[in-house]
Amino acid sequence: MWILWIVVGILAFVVLNIFFYFVPVGLWISALAAGVPVGPLTFIGMRLRKVNPHRVINPMIAAWKAGIKLSVSELEAHYLAGGNVERVVRALISADKAGIPLTFKRAAMYTTLWPCP
Repeated sequence: MWILWIVVGILAFVVLNIFFYFVPVGLWISALAAGVPVGPLTFIGMRLRKVNPHRVINPMIAAWKAGIKLSVSELEAHYLAGGNVERVVRALISADKAGIPLTFKRAAMYTTLWPCP
């Protein structure tokens, strides 16, 4: 009977390690506290697509805090295309605060066409 408990313990340990690798819990809690709708399956999908979740979720939190509702898929697609997600979000926030109408597609286009060194 004690062998069964050892096997269950080892399996639980392995499953938890895999979960914590795919889901950065600190970032997930930060997103939930900021009101950003991100679930653990989103993080797992990002890891499988080789997207750094911190590079997508942190700018998304900043955008949501500034009142700009962006989707994870938009930011993730821009990241996968080689764009700088943080620059796009900063440009959107600055434009919003200045009253300049700027869409995500246009901001992504500008930051992709004219990258800063």
